[in-house]
Amino acid sequence: MTDTPLRRGLTARHIRFIALGSAIGTGLFYGSASAIQAAGPAVLLAYVIGGVVIYLVLRALGEMAVRRPQGSFGDYASSSLGPRAGFATGWMYVFEMIFVCIADVTAFAVYMGLWFPEVPKWIWVLAVIFFIGALNLMRVGVFGEVEFWLTMVKITAIVAMIGGGIAVLIFGFGLHDTSQGVSNLWSHEGFFATGLGGFLSCFVLVVFAFGGSEIIGLTAAEAKDPEKTIPKAINTVPVRIGLFYVLALAVIMAVIPWNEISRDSSPFVQIFRALGVEPAAHVLNLVVITAAISAINSDIFGAGRMMYGMAQRGQAPRALQRLTRGGVPWVTVAVMTAALLVGVLLNYLIPENVFVVIASIATFATIFVWLMILFSQFRQRRVMPADHVAALKFPVPLWPYGQLFAIGFLLLVVVLMAFEKDTLIALVVGGVWLVALAGAYQLWVAPRASSRT
Repeated sequence: MTDTPLRRGLTARHIRFIALGSAIGTGLFYGSASAIQAAGPAVLLAYVIGGVVIYLVLRALGEMAVRRPQGSFGDYASSSLGPRAGFATGWMYVFEMIFVCIADVTAFAVYMGLWFPEVPKWIWVLAVIFFIGALNLMRVGVFGEVEFWLTMVKITAIVAMIGGGIAVLIFGFGLHDTSQGVSNLWSHEGFFATGLGGFLSCFVLVVFAFGGSEIIGLTAAEAKDPEKTIPKAINTVPVRIGLFYVLALAVIMAVIPWNEISRDSSPFVQIFRALGVEPAAHVLNLVVITAAISAINSDIFGAGRMMYGMAQRGQAPRALQRLTRGGVPWVTVAVMTAALLVGVLLNYLIPENVFVVIASIATFATIFVWLMILFSQFRQRRVMPADHVAALKFPVPLWPYGQLFAIGFLLLVVVLMAFEKDTLIALVVGGVWLVALAGAYQLWVAPRASSRT
């Protein structure tokens, strides 16, 4: 094992699909069922609004990453807001990825329950954790290629489902009453079927769905041409949100009334089971399993790269810098694999309620990381000389109003979390984690930093 630098083995194709793999996972294939139950058809508008916000966050991150590709958003927070902020951002991102991954492995166990209902969920969780851990120990080029093909399966399946759903809506094929058209989107108690309260409550799950997209900012150090690859990856965000979230869920709810969609399985599986096409339901179940593996794969990659960078800055143990001969930070992969064993325990202790609890904790961490990205870019731009602003190769749009809108939206979601019993626990757990980070910085990082100066 060595301490050599990370290798630039990721192409533009790899980076685009790593970002897709992280964002198109459990939040869409499984969490969308809870979002639909909370807001009804109005969830489509919620995904549009949430999509605008994550695009603004990623553009802020992209401006900093293109200007300084050797850093991460933890680095940007350290340089813009101070080392305490960078320390908190980096470890909160790791915290986010742990809980996002636990949510993903939990969803994986739910999917496997379609075929093996008698097998306890924790067994599937344990199996997939060790499989993904081994996959992440491959050199980065192999990792990128595997992630490309896993994500390609997801995209192909979603596009096929959209095409098949539209065909059923138009032609019926004996599976659907074509005279209904798309009236299911408003005929069951209206578009805003659950009222303003239900519409607002679904934003927590919407943010969870988009969580992980910020991994784009961590791929810059291993990108072959970050000035071109990072902007291309970020600019695909509006297309993928419109196609993979809004259009896909609109087709599902047009075919199946929103109030008939349950949390027992993925809505993408339910649509074919409702139409009586059982073989297609099993094929889609295989696809959503692939989607979960892909998302876990990307998230372990992102958390590992963050811990590696923090170890280089003295904000994490030096052992996290150790690399394999292929240039992979193997200790960080081992740490993430061990942390995910918490998911095995949770699925053993509370198999029925574990997903909502984990998703809400991951959402709190996601919001914190996104806010730190926005605050970092806002601070950088405010103190940047005019000639440096003019020289930016990938400046944020709608400055500064877009950033202020995104910040306001995220703070609103934090307030909304306090009004739901299932999400209030996330504020408590997240607050305890922040206090622990503050204590760790004061007792461990600050003394070491002062001794070096």
